[in-house]
Amino acid sequence: MPTETDHGPEKVRFARVTKRFGDHTVLDGLDLAVAPGERVTLIGPSGSGKTTILRLLMTLERVTDGVVHVDGEPYSHMPSGRAGGKLVPADERYLAPRRRRVGMVFQQFNLFPHMSVLANVMEAPRHVLGLDGDEAAARARDLLGLVGLAEKEDEHPTRLSGGQQQRVAIARALAMRPELLLLDEVTSALDPELVAEVLDVLRDVAAGTDITMLCVTHEMGFARDISHRILMFDEGRVLESDAPERLLDDPEHERTRAFLRTIR
Repeated sequence: MPTETDHGPEKVRFARVTKRFGDHTVLDGLDLAVAPGERVTLIGPSGSGKTTILRLLMTLERVTDGVVHVDGEPYSHMPSGRAGGKLVPADERYLAPRRRRVGMVFQQFNLFPHMSVLANVMEAPRHVLGLDGDEAAARARDLLGLVGLAEKEDEHPTRLSGGQQQRVAIARALAMRPELLLLDEVTSALDPELVAEVLDVLRDVAAGTDITMLCVTHEMGFARDISHRILMFDEGRVLESDAPERLLDDPEHERTRAFLRTIR
């Protein structure tokens, strides 16, 4: 039976996960569970381990110790096939189908500059999921409508504003119909006047879907609006975890209060 979080069965579990880069420990024995459909925002100073969590789920990094689980099965590791069921680090063949459950929107947009907006959103569904051109195009157009860019499908990314490019990147991530959406400081590369348009799109996604979301952000108003739970990280550990109104308005730890003062 799956274990339970405060919100129901687990979608993601980090079980005693440690990540080191050389002698530097970025995550230190992290225990973290996220329920299906839960939206969790990670806050904390630079270097506290927030983005590393997302990179482990994208398999851009490998754990040093511990195991990451998704949907109750090992994700960072796989059964060795030998008697006793010992887990070993997952290989690419094991990871490939599981990685498709996860979408990520990065700080940088990483769009293909030689492709139209529509082609950018169609690319992964066609080549990874095997959708035919018509089905991929229909899905892409629906998503461009969702992010308010239906009229831009024939443009190339270089002709769009930064906010528009990031909205295309959101549509591209959603085109894979991920069960888990990771957002890594998605407004940090934008001019201040463009931040609101991207955050409004993500609020709509949060309100209109049941996608599980993990979000790293310094936009506390956005975190308050979309999150079921906010986690404060410091030195690779969760310092405190609570509902947005409690953690943002009446945090338990002075370290959290000091951090919030620096970003408000």
